[in-house]
Amino acid sequence: MAEFVDDNKEFKTSRFKKVVQIAVKAMNDVLDEGMPLHPLQEQRDSVRDWRQIGLGIFGLADMLIKMGIRYGSSESIQLCDSIAQTMAIEAINSSSELAYRFGEYPEYNASKVSQSKFWKQHTTIWGRDRIFAEGLRNSQLLTIAPTGSLSTMLGVSGGIEPIYANFYERKTESLHGQDKYYKVYTPIAKDYIEAHGLKDESELPDFFVTAQTLNYKERINMQAVWQDHIDASISSTVNVPNDFTVEKVEDLYLYAWEKGLKGVTIYRDGCKRSGILSTETTDKNRPEEDKFTKQKQEIPRGMIIKADDNCIGKKRTLHTGCGTLHCEAFFDPDTGELLETYFSKGSSGGCNNFMIGLSRMISLSSRAGVDIDSIIDQLKGSGVCPSYAVRTATKRDTSKGSCCPVAIGNALMEMYKEMRYELGIEGEEKSIDSNKTIADSMTGLSTPVDKIKTNKISVSSTCPQCGELLIFEGGCNICKNCGWSKCD
Repeated sequence: MAEFVDDNKEFKTSRFKKVVQIAVKAMNDVLDEGMPLHPLQEQRDSVRDWRQIGLGIFGLADMLIKMGIRYGSSESIQLCDSIAQTMAIEAINSSSELAYRFGEYPEYNASKVSQSKFWKQHTTIWGRDRIFAEGLRNSQLLTIAPTGSLSTMLGVSGGIEPIYANFYERKTESLHGQDKYYKVYTPIAKDYIEAHGLKDESELPDFFVTAQTLNYKERINMQAVWQDHIDASISSTVNVPNDFTVEKVEDLYLYAWEKGLKGVTIYRDGCKRSGILSTETTDKNRPEEDKFTKQKQEIPRGMIIKADDNCIGKKRTLHTGCGTLHCEAFFDPDTGELLETYFSKGSSGGCNNFMIGLSRMISLSSRAGVDIDSIIDQLKGSGVCPSYAVRTATKRDTSKGSCCPVAIGNALMEMYKEMRYELGIEGEEKSIDSNKTIADSMTGLSTPVDKIKTNKISVSSTCPQCGELLIFEGGCNICKNCGWSKCD
C-alpha cells in the first residue's frame, strides 16, 4: 500500500483502482490454471462452482507512516474506510465484467446476492441493475491474509498490522552453525532515520507507532473498519504487553464483540511460546552473547553445530618421531572456541589414516560442546611413543610432547590461547612454542645439559623441557606432559 503514496504524501486513488481491477482478473486466471491440479474431485468441484478468490493488502502501516498519519488515529480510520470501500467497489465491478465475458460462477443466485448487506453497501444505485444482469464471476472476492513471508521478503508491514517494532532482533539458526541474533531496523524506520539525519529510533516522530505501544482499542478499531468492507476473513493479531491482566483480556474481547469483529487473536508478550521476532536485546532463555566475555553457548546433548566458512584458522608444523606433522585448527571468530582440526603427516612415516581419524574425532567433540581443556586432557593421557622417545633422546628435534597426540594437544592449547588473546577475550599468557624442539627448549636453561644427564631430579622438581611438574615412577623422574624422563 505504501507504493500508492506520492511525493506529496497523498494516496493515488486512481492508480489503486486500476491495480485492483488487474489483480481480480489475474487471480481468476490463476484460479483457472490451478483448478485441475487439486488432488480431490470435491476440491475441483468446489473451486469450479464457487470460484472464490481472496484479494487483500499489506504494507498498510508503511503507507500511513509515509503519509505522516498515526496508525489508529481517527484520521487513519477515515482514510482506511475510504480505501477499503474503493477496493470493494472495484473488485465487485471487475468480477461483474468477467462474468459478462466468461459467465457467472455456477452457484450464483442473483436474488440472494442482491439481498446481501455487503453487495448493497458496495454497489451504486445505477450500477446494481447492470451487475444484477451480468452476474458475478466470483462468490468471494476479498480477504486480509497475514502476508508474513511476502511482507518480510519485501521489507514492509504485513496485512493491516502495525509495524511490529522500529527495530527488532532476528535469529538465524543455520547460517553460522549456531544461533545468531541481529539487530535489524524496520526498513521504513531505517529510511526515515537516514533521510532526516536522526541519531537513532528514539528521535522518530510519534506516528511511528508500533504493535508494542499501540492501544488495543485503536488496533481493534482498525480491524473493524476493514472488516466492514471485506466479504471473507481477516488475519489480525493484537499484541499486548506482559503485564496485560485477565481483566484487560476480557475487556479486549468484549470490545471486539461490540465492534462486530468476526474474530480476534491476541498475543501476550512473554508467553511460553516466544514469537519469531523479538525486541529484547537479551533473552532469559539464552545467555547474553558477547565476544568479549567467556560465556559459552550451551549445546544440548547429541547436538552437533556446523562449522561455517567464517571461522579463523591457525597452523603449526610439529616434529615427531616419524617426521613432520602438520596441525591445523579452526576457531569461532566471536568466542575463540575450537571448531575443527586437520592433521596430516609431512612424510611417509607414521599412519596418516590415524591422524585423519583423530582430527575428525577432535572436531566432532569440539562442535558437540566439549571444552578444549577436556579434549587436551584426554590427548595428554596417550602415553609415550617409542619412536618419539628414541628421536627425543638421540636428536632432540621433536616438538613438546611424548607422542603425536600429546604434541597435538600442546599445539592446540597454544593456538587456542593465541586466538583468545587476539580476540581480546583473554590476556596474553606465556607458553612454550610447540614448534620449538627439545634442543631449543633446553637452550638457556639455568641447569646445564650435562648436569641434567647426571643429576637426580627430586619429585618436586619441574621438567627442564616444558616446566611441568615431574612425577617419580619406577625409579625415574617422568614428565607426563612432554615425555622427558631421568632415571637413576
